This record gives sequence, C-alpha cells and structure tokens, in this order.
Amino acid sequence: MAEITCIEDMRRLARKRVPRMFYDYVDGGSWSEYTYRANEADFQRIEFRQRVACDITHRDTASTMVGVPVSMPVAIAPTGLTGMQHADGEILAARAAKQFGIPFTLSTMSICSLEAVAEATGRHPFWFQLYVMRDRSFVESLIARAEAANCSALVVTMDLQVFGQRHKDKKNGLSMPPKPTLRNIVNMLSKPRWCLGMLGTQHRQFGNIVGHAKGVDNIQSLVEWTREQFDPTLSWQDIEWIRKRWQGKLIIKGIQHPDDARLAVSCGADAVVVSNHGGRQLDGASSSITTLPEIVDAVGGHTEVHFDSGIRSGQDVLKAIALGAKGTYIGRAMLYGLGALGEQGVSKALHIIREELDLSMAFCGQTDIQGITPDILRMKP
Repeated sequence: MAEITCIEDMRRLARKRVPRMFYDYVDGGSWSEYTYRANEADFQRIEFRQRVACDITHRDTASTMVGVPVSMPVAIAPTGLTGMQHADGEILAARAAKQFGIPFTLSTMSICSLEAVAEATGRHPFWFQLYVMRDRSFVESLIARAEAANCSALVVTMDLQVFGQRHKDKKNGLSMPPKPTLRNIVNMLSKPRWCLGMLGTQHRQFGNIVGHAKGVDNIQSLVEWTREQFDPTLSWQDIEWIRKRWQGKLIIKGIQHPDDARLAVSCGADAVVVSNHGGRQLDGASSSITTLPEIVDAVGGHTEVHFDSGIRSGQDVLKAIALGAKGTYIGRAMLYGLGALGEQGVSKALHIIREELDLSMAFCGQTDIQGITPDILRMKP
C-alpha cells in the first residue's frame, strides 16, 4: 500500500474498500452536486498571506469549543450510516476522537447506539446529534438517553425536514434504511475486508431507533417508521421545547441565513453551525465558507459560530478559523479514513489535518490558533 500523505489518499483507498452504495452515499451530493463541489472549490479562492522572519518556534493548535478543551478546533461531524463504512464505525471514530482530544458527534441515524458508544469509550463525554421527529415522545426519550450516556452537547440539525434528492443513492438503490439489490450484494462480496468486519459485529441497523421507537422491531417496521418521521413542521418553538429539556450545551446545525442565526441565538443556542449538510440537501445553495462571514456578523459575538461542509485539510480549518469560526467539523474526511483503515484511518486523518494546520500557521507567522484573524487571508479576484 502506498504511503498516505493527505485526505485525498484516504478517499482513494476508501473507494476501493467500501461497497459502492455506501461509498457513494458519502462521496456525493444532491441533484447536480453544484453545492457539494462548491464547498471545496470556494476554499481554493481564498489564499494565504505568507510572513517571514517571525519567531514560530512554539506553536499551539489547542482551543475550546463550547467550553470543551480541544487539541485543535475540530470536531467529528455527525454522519448517518457511519457503521456501514466500516464495522462498528461510530465506536471506532469515537475512540479515535477521544485519543486525539477532540469531540465526537454521534448521529441519530447511527448504526451503533448511544449506549454502545458510551460503553465502548468508558463513558467519555461525546456529543449527540438530534433529528426532531414527528413522535415527540421518542425525541424526548432520545434526549434522556443522551444525558444518561454522558453526552455533553446536543447538536440539533435543522435542515433535514425533507430529503434532498441524491441521484447516486437512487441509482444504487440505497434507501433509508438500506435494502441491497442483487448488484449491490455482488459488489459487497468483492470487498472481503468489509464483509469480514460486518460478519463480526452485532451492529448492523439503526441502533438508536430499533427497539426504542414505538413499534419498530424489525427491518420492515423501521422502513415505514423512517419514511414518516422526519417532520416538515419543525419550528423554532421546537428548539425552545428542547432547550427546556436539555441542560447541557445546545448547538444548532444547518444555519445558512443571518436571520436564522439570530433566531438560534434567541432560543438559547450555545453555538450555531454554518452548514449546508455537505451539499446533500439544497443544491444551488451557497458554499458554507462564503456564507460564514455574514453569519459571524449576524451573531455578533453573542454565541459561538462553528463551521461545517467542505473541509478536507488543515488549511481549510485555518481559513474557516480566520473568517470567524470558533470550531470546525469534519465528516467526509473522517469517513474516508474510516473506510480506508478503520480506527487507524480516522486517527491518521486527524493527524494529517493537525499537521497541515500547524505548518500553515507557521508559514503565516502565527503561533496561536486562538489569535488567528482575517489578516492572514486574501481573496482571489
């Protein structure tokens, strides 16, 4: 195996090792994938201003996110079906994050449950991403389970009231939950590492839902429940309802408009996440990095602004921080590492990102991530 030096190397290896239906689920966006591509491309329009003859001997990438000390301002983003990229994927990613000293965020639509991740990590605090379902009693039970699992922050995703159309998933026959076609089964069998891992784990369905949601105890009932539960009536009153039931940090994810940022602040959010769901929802939406500055201005320091969608390197992290983000999230970069090499791959991805972040700070004459300003950047005309 060739030496892995960047996230792109991880992506190529994951493509070889992960079944096509699950790899494409990660490596794609909605409709024409314009926004998915723009999330990455617009980072390239931002250039660094290099400085020389500065004392850069002692550099520090450590910071905090909603009061949590982090070795770098990066958290692992919530990603559905993580446990289908690699057996026990959520557990492996959570372990890697714990070892590295950054937050791990578990998705409502994870394969490994809240309880399984808590047990596997020695009840080390992690974050939980919440989808607000129609069944509010189930939502209330999820919040209680997150608290019991020692989750320290609740990340409420606001931009999935309906599903964006993802052409790759439709062509691959990927439903929610997955119902493999004959073609997909044949493709899976061509991935022996993946198959052996899946044979060796008990985690193969949505662990936060099956056995917990009313009437969901098999694959067919899960299909029907999932199809009906995402709630198009979601409103800011629901966030106020959640705030009353959750005593920990509250993070609102999926913010793209200044007015929504201000509404999130008024609902008591400890942080807002500038995110377009990785280009997987509204195709044609602005890239997250071009939206970030106006959200920072709208919030005006009243709450933390975090950033998601498009980060593939430590340089991307540095650019987002310079534009006002207090923290960033990586989803695909982590999933590529997981699909390529399991827990070792997630750790490798995190080390790559931190090294790129550290060296880029040095070239810009910076030694403290918490002191980064927009002065280190210039926009290409």
